[in-house]
This record gives sequence, structure tokens and C-alpha cells, in this order.
Amino acid sequence: MAVAIRLRRTGAKKRPFYRIVVSDDRTRRDGKYIESLGYYNPISPEQLEMDVDKAVDWLNRGAQPSDTVRSLLVKSGAIQKWRGVDQAVAEAAEAAEAAE
Repeated sequence: MAVAIRLRRTGAKKRPFYRIVVSDDRTRRDGKYIESLGYYNPISPEQLEMDVDKAVDWLNRGAQPSDTVRSLLVKSGAIQKWRGVDQAVAEAAEAAEAAE
């Protein structure tokens, strides 16, 4: 069974609200899921709430994030934690790239 970390859409028409969930990749987008990791509200102001430790645990188990979830994992710092990169070192590297 392949496991995916992806967005599950909720909310009203033209007012999207997403839950970040772990599910079998064969299930429907809004179908049954294994575990909820947090939520993402793209409407102004943008809100992102994620349990980073749970996300890292699922990445260690081999769960594959979707493209959008991968970018949200980068914003929350879960990818850096999963790869073992210290947050301060990552911020210093980003600042150095911005200065160039």
C-alpha cells in the first residue's frame, strides 16, 4: 500500500479550506484518510497549522507528499527537520543566497 500526504478540500464554494492528511493513494481526494496532520487556509491571511513531528514520522515511513504539500512542508520546516538540517543553518543559507 502506497501512502500519500495530500490536501483534503473542505469549505464552501469559492472559499477553499484544506486539511493536510495521510491517506492511501488509491482513495478519493475527499475520501477516507489515515491521519490528519493539520490544515491550510489559502484565503487572506494565509494560515498554515501542521504537526511537524507527525509529518516527519510519516516521511520516515515512506509517505510521498504531493507537490503542494511538499511546498507547505518546506514552509513549516518539516522537510528541514526530516533531512536533519538545523533551522538556523537553513535560514543562514537562505539569507546568504538572498544577499548574492
